[in-house]
Order: sequence, then structure tokens, then C-alpha cells
Amino acid sequence: MSDRDFLLFLADAADAVTMPLFRQPIGVDNKLEGDFDPVTEADRAAERAIRDTIRARYPQDAILGEEYGEEGESARKWVIDPIDGTRLFISGVPLWGTLVGLTEDGRATTGVMSQPFTGERFIAGPWGAEHVRHGEARPISVRKTTRIEDAVMFTTSPRHFHGEVRERFEGLEAATRLTRFGTDCYAFCMLASGHADLVVERDLKPYDIVALIPIIERAGGVVTDWSGGRMEEGGHLVAAATPELHAAALRMLNG
Repeated sequence: MSDRDFLLFLADAADAVTMPLFRQPIGVDNKLEGDFDPVTEADRAAERAIRDTIRARYPQDAILGEEYGEEGESARKWVIDPIDGTRLFISGVPLWGTLVGLTEDGRATTGVMSQPFTGERFIAGPWGAEHVRHGEARPISVRKTTRIEDAVMFTTSPRHFHGEVRERFEGLEAATRLTRFGTDCYAFCMLASGHADLVVERDLKPYDIVALIPIIERAGGVVTDWSGGRMEEGGHLVAAATPELHAAALRMLNG
């Protein structure tokens, strides 16, 4: 089984768990005192299914997941977010996704985002970046937007920006052609597919982004932290369709 096929196999394992529970009555636990960070049995069961599948094929590899933490030590590490967008999941909105990425010597090399309700997978690796739906695959690529005023931007929520950073973000938002909120991992796939141009986020964890880095980069986009560094360890993020747009967004955000 190729790496590409294995990623799709992992997505199948997760989809088999998440889809029967989507838009169904399901218990929701809160992981964060004083705020709301939901987790459901769909999150936990999907991560268990992915971990079991990886262990069966690659028992020597390390695994990091949002719900069950890190296990093993290896130059190869699988990074899992079983449901990125749990708030969307429990609200019945099909913009959540299962994220599975692989890092090799610390660098994200392959990744998949699976959205089973729409029947979509966005997948990337050394072979390129693809959109897969109902078994049909097509290459994806970013569009060539270079100016902020022509850009469509996504972010999860303006509430994530505070103080002077909030002011800079609002300046960036005001300069864009269009800004939309609340799309989580789906936003990055729209960037990679040429439907959007810019994604800005703060305080991402590795499992929020590792699977998406190869999808963006193999589609021709740029993704870094706000200092221009790699995002495999998480942090504040800017992803853009072109280097010119990326540089312009960084200038506005960093002041």
C-alpha cells in the first residue's frame, strides 16, 4: 500500500466512526474550565481507530493526537486531530474534518483532511496535492493573488485576537476583498483549492496544522508562523496563496 493509499485508508477508518454520530444526539464534555472546549465520543473513538490502524502497519512510528497525547519516539511521527472543528460537529455544520499528517525528521511531508458528509478528501504528499471525491481525484492549486485588496481571507474567530494584535488584524480584515469566519480546517483546503487566498490564525497546536501543511505547500501556497518560521510545532499562523500576499499579510500583522 502506497503512502497515499494509506492516508485514504486512515480516513476511511475515521469516517466509519464519525459519520454515524454526526447530527445525532451525542454527549459533549468540556475540556476547559472557564470556557468551552468541547470533546465527544466521536473525537475519542475516531482517534482510537486511527491510532490502531497506524500501529498495525507502522508499529515503530511515533503518534501524537489531540485526545490521547504522544506515544513512542521515532523520526516518523503521525499527528492526529480526529475532529478538527468539534464545535461545528456538534452544531451539525459539515465544515469539520479529520486531520492526519506525517512528519519525518520534524518536517510535515504528507497529510489528509477528510470530510465524510460532503464525501471529500484533500490529500498531499510527494506526488502532489489532490481533491478526492467519490473516488475521483483531481490536482489542486492555489490561485495567484498577490494583493491584500484582492484577497479572500479566513480565520476561525476575531475573538482570538486581542489588544494591538486585534487592531492589526482588523486593519488586515478591512483591507481584504472578503473575510469569512468559522471554517476551521476547511479554510486551508479552500486556500489550497484556489477558492480563497489567505488564512490567519493564532495559537494553533501541532495537531491543528501538521496535516494541512503539505496540502498547502504542494498546492503552491506558503504557510509559516508570524516570524516566517515553520509551523510543525504550532503557533500563530499565516497561510497565503503567493509569497507576495504572505509577505504583505505578515507586514500588517507584525506592525
